[in-house]
Amino acid sequence: MIKFILIILFFSFNLFASTIIYTSSYIDVLNGKVIKNSSITIDDRKIVSIDNGYIKVSKNDNLIDLRGLTVMPGLMDMHVHFGGEYQSKAERPIKVEREMEAILATAHAYTTLKAGFTTVRQVGDSGLVAISLRDVIKNGYVIGPRIFTSGKSIATTGGHADPTNGKAVDDYEYPTPEDGVINGPYEAFTAVRQRYKDGADGIKLTVTGGVLSVAKSGDNPQFTEEEVDAVVKAAKDYGMWVAVHAHGSKGMKRAVIAGVDSVEHGTFMTEEIMDLMIEKGTYYVPTISAGEFVAEKSKIDNYFPEIVRPKAASVGPQIGDTFGKAYKKGVKIAFGTDAGVQPHGTNWKEFVYMNQYGMPAIETIVAATIETAKLLGESDTLGSISVGKIADIIAISGKPLEDMNDMQNVYFVMKSGKVYFNKVNWIIYL
Repeated sequence: MIKFILIILFFSFNLFASTIIYTSSYIDVLNGKVIKNSSITIDDRKIVSIDNGYIKVSKNDNLIDLRGLTVMPGLMDMHVHFGGEYQSKAERPIKVEREMEAILATAHAYTTLKAGFTTVRQVGDSGLVAISLRDVIKNGYVIGPRIFTSGKSIATTGGHADPTNGKAVDDYEYPTPEDGVINGPYEAFTAVRQRYKDGADGIKLTVTGGVLSVAKSGDNPQFTEEEVDAVVKAAKDYGMWVAVHAHGSKGMKRAVIAGVDSVEHGTFMTEEIMDLMIEKGTYYVPTISAGEFVAEKSKIDNYFPEIVRPKAASVGPQIGDTFGKAYKKGVKIAFGTDAGVQPHGTNWKEFVYMNQYGMPAIETIVAATIETAKLLGESDTLGSISVGKIADIIAISGKPLEDMNDMQNVYFVMKSGKVYFNKVNWIIYL
């Protein structure tokens, strides 16, 4: 009994303690610079003060010493799919039940958090998997990043994300707007309202063909202007963001004019579309790492279905070049990988590619923190190490601003003021 009481007293004591982080180097993403020798004080999930030098720590506080590491805000990936990872034809199961998808999603969420990503945007799954995962993570039942999700993507009949593509006619019932397939503006409203009813945070729209869908074209427009306009109008009525999968320029242009929040992939984006995106304030989520992954795998015989292979070979290399042009042009960039095409936990490779195609190292981190927070409409609470914001903080071993490959060396992850991953092994409870 005495031992039990002591344990209760210990946890009650620490519950009200402040946490102080010593850092010799943290990245100020709001100003694009590195701040030396600081103390970050955290109380009740939030950053309450940032002081120059190393402040005195009281006996009631917890000290985390991250000196010698590169400290930065928790990273944010705006394009993930937690329910699986792409596999070769030989490895791919004939079917994946939603129960299996949910289990895999839980595992992949944990992997992603350990990789330093404290917030993600899941843009499309088989239904309610990501919505459910978001809620159980929020309620503390499982461990993973903070999730914003679209639920099931919205497609047109035969379009990218039509769940019946590649199936025999006798093996499925005609998909409805509730299933994520629409034809015409009226059905667009039904589909958006269903996503709202499901509890989605936003809408994912596949306005062009896709690389991995079982269809000939990877870039043809698949929504009319009227359909795109209807989706955006309905989404805005319900306070939801709209992200669009788009490779081809024609469908992309329709989406940008309609007022979507972000363009995903953007493979064949023209300068005209770049100018439109700058005018409209549309974000570009490049997913270069997914493009590089599928381009590499397209060289392997029988890895992809034959209808997919030429699309993977042509689209993959183009994304990086498009990103470089869009960055130089001044298009707003938000970090996103399409993890789930490539393995989860390898999200860090996107930093390497973004840097390789022309974006300075510190700007890649800005794109994965404060810019992603702006895209989500959460920049008041997330995206930087700032007083008043939620304490999402990670630490990297090495010098990522000199070598972006060091972004894989995550040694410490804090989300909402709680430590979830720690390889430094020096948290001192005073």
